[in-house]
Amino acid sequence: VAASIVKPWWFVALLVLSVSYLPRATALVEGLYCGTEVCYDVLGVTREATKGEIARAYRQLARRYHPDRFRLEEPSLEGETKESAQKRFLVIATAYETLKDEDSRRDYDYMLDHPEEYYQHYYAYYRRRLTPKVDVRVVILVTICAISVFQYYSWHSSYNEAINYLVTVPKYRIQATEIARQQGLLNRPKEKGKNRRSKEEIREQEEEVIRDIIKHKIDIKGGYQKPNLSDILLCQIVLFPYYLTNYVAWYVSWFYRFTICREEYGDEEKLYIIRRYMKMSQSQFDSLDEPLRHSFLEKQLWIKENYEVYRKEQEEEMKAKMATDSRMKRYRRWMRNEGPGRLTFADD
Repeated sequence: VAASIVKPWWFVALLVLSVSYLPRATALVEGLYCGTEVCYDVLGVTREATKGEIARAYRQLARRYHPDRFRLEEPSLEGETKESAQKRFLVIATAYETLKDEDSRRDYDYMLDHPEEYYQHYYAYYRRRLTPKVDVRVVILVTICAISVFQYYSWHSSYNEAINYLVTVPKYRIQATEIARQQGLLNRPKEKGKNRRSKEEIREQEEEVIRDIIKHKIDIKGGYQKPNLSDILLCQIVLFPYYLTNYVAWYVSWFYRFTICREEYGDEEKLYIIRRYMKMSQSQFDSLDEPLRHSFLEKQLWIKENYEVYRKEQEEEMKAKMATDSRMKRYRRWMRNEGPGRLTFADD
């Protein structure tokens, strides 16, 4: 009876002892840090070793196991081959990379002290391995700069294309020609002798003069505006606090003047309200002709009711134009006779 009572206690003690050692054994596995070896033991240092001691231990082992310095005739490397020494050097380098960094060493020490948190150790290890080494702030800054450079050159290219188009528009061409004549750029005396130019050369020079005047003298607004550095993304981000401060000050002033003090709107404020009703940007609104914007004021479109009437009139006018448009008539006839769902074939 006594023997039957003592035997279970031995099994319980053996089971407890096995379980106590099991977590630590399962923490040291292939694929994490130094695998089944302890990184401190690989370098031959204690857990209390300083960075300098770890670096010295690594250099000593590297001189011995590095593929470029490996010598079979050394007594301490007896039984080693070049392949085994190379594998050993990889473990040594891994141990050094793990212990030289404070954050990595902290994670590794935590794994040794808490081996039961198996999945947490895997997550911490591969998160550190896969995380980019470059500072995220540097990446963001470089990305913003690249976008800003592309943005500026794209706008500049579009601006040059717009200038090439405006040279052919009678409105701007007449204005530029008049300015050039007033400045005497087109009224040059006739040349004689060797300096005499052909008609083609004179025409090219006149075109260049007109183009230069359109670019620098004529006030072009809207989508044809010359790109400014302040419009690119980088400058917009840098100047954002300034723009935000100005907007808050403008909003407070607007609320105080026209909501609290009940002031009457000026022409600038009226045009601003009209532009908001039309859902147009400032550049789009500025591209409209001056007489058209003046007609908005005459019709008092800053008043919501008047604008709604104007909008409905514009919609009806557009519908009437589409109804009388010959192209729209042909399209409706095609949709009615041969449009989708009414296919015809050559054999029919």
